Amino acid sequence: MNSALKWKLIAGFLLVFIAGGATGIFVTMAVGHHFMFGPHRHGFVAQAMKNRLRWQLRLTDEQMTKISPIIDQTGAKLEQIRGDTGRKVRDTIAEAHREIAPLLTAEQQERLKQMEDRQSRWMHHGRWRRNASPVPETSASGEPLPE
Repeated sequence: MNSALKWKLIAGFLLVFIAGGATGIFVTMAVGHHFMFGPHRHGFVAQAMKNRLRWQLRLTDEQMTKISPIIDQTGAKLEQIRGDTGRKVRDTIAEAHREIAPLLTAEQQERLKQMEDRQSRWMHHGRWRRNASPVPETSASGEPLPE
């Protein structure tokens, strides 16, 4: 094997390795973003807790029946906390932007608006539309939840 072919093979393997790493990072970020910021169906948290407890504690069906109401209530509370926290974070950032905007030039204000628009799309993944109603949440049976 001549020296040029050897270097081409090394470069090729290195390129494939880098491409694989970049793809892995992109997929991990996309999945992580969806899990952290994307909307979860109603009951997702409780079901995840039940699955984890059943597996880690090796719970019997009888035990699962007894703890299910507790986990359902806890899951609902955690979903409420998650929603409240998200709203507080968005409100705090919006307040800071309102205070910053008068200190900026017109061009900087436009850039700030573009940043806000990108952030809004990134955080909501289309779940909310500007000047539109939110998508109603549904129960496990598919019925709309009362407001």
